[in-house]
Amino acid sequence: MTRYAAFLRGVNVGGVNLTMAEVAAAFTDAGFSKVRTILASGNVVLESPADVAAVRATAEATLRERFGYEAWVLAYDIETVHAIVEAYPFDREVDGYQSYVTFVADAAVLDELSALAADAGPNERISRGDRVIYWQVPKGGTLDSTLGQTMGKRRYKSSTTTRNLRTLNRVLR
Repeated sequence: MTRYAAFLRGVNVGGVNLTMAEVAAAFTDAGFSKVRTILASGNVVLESPADVAAVRATAEATLRERFGYEAWVLAYDIETVHAIVEAYPFDREVDGYQSYVTFVADAAVLDELSALAADAGPNERISRGDRVIYWQVPKGGTLDSTLGQTMGKRRYKSSTTTRNLRTLNRVLR
């Protein structure tokens, strides 16, 4: 059995309201084991003998069927999430800043988002990682930032999701 982190895109923001207990039950019913949710923002740790692509496909299909919304999930084995967090290139705790990781499932989207580093404002940091964008932005400025404005576009919803480092550290516990 492999341990995975499944990151649900857009849960409990923008009209898709799910209880994590219901999500955990749906994932257990779908055949995943040791299902555990973290916070109410769509973070699930689970075990499965399947590969990561099958975990993602099963999780998306389960959410669509059970809850009736256009669900997107990005899944990674726990070791990959650990390596991504360890590789965070900026100071992790900076007063007045949020430290984020944007997970990206599509290589072309990763190229597009990493190119935004050239247009970042003086207080926004953007760096490309392995299948992720590392991002640091002043608190309260997320939605107005270069990356924040771009990520809000519909075309990125199916292949990206963002988590702050504190949440990722809780996922790894």
